[in-house]
Amino acid sequence: MALRARDHVPAVAALLSAAALALVFAAVTGSIPTAYVPDPGPAVLSSFTHLNAVISVIAITTIAAGWRAIRNGDVRRHRILMGLSTVLFGTFLVCYLWRLTLVGTAEFPGPEVYYRYVYLPFLAVHILLAIVCIPLVCYALVSALTRPVAAIPETAHRRVGRIAAPLWIVSFAMGVGVYLLLHHVF
Repeated sequence: MALRARDHVPAVAALLSAAALALVFAAVTGSIPTAYVPDPGPAVLSSFTHLNAVISVIAITTIAAGWRAIRNGDVRRHRILMGLSTVLFGTFLVCYLWRLTLVGTAEFPGPEVYYRYVYLPFLAVHILLAIVCIPLVCYALVSALTRPVAAIPETAHRRVGRIAAPLWIVSFAMGVGVYLLLHHVF
């Protein structure tokens, strides 16, 4: 008996989500051995921070445009834009994990009062949204990729997408906010 992803969308989405979140938590806690990660040098590693900010801004745009496309009934454009958004997120994640594994987390350079009452709450909300977004985006992606377009309305793709898209946009936007606080405001 063959197992098909389309028959197990929640399980496949859960597995993908667990894998992605496990990688992030492993990188944050320093559990990924650096011997397994190539070191491109400090210049490239520091450029990842700025590259990820650019990727985030582009992803916000593509997600919003994809959301608008489907609201206007343009399924083809929606699929292209959401596919591009997924590729952007994948690129972001690779660069983020690569840098995080080799360099670690960035320290907040500003005053303690801003760290405690602005940066930490902002970062906490960003992290929470990112954690919530992963399974939603994975579900929407797996349900879309495992069915023909005509069959997607029979799934929860639309309902999940209505929640995932705005949360994904806000998560990316807050990530840009974290970047600005760490590298430009202070």
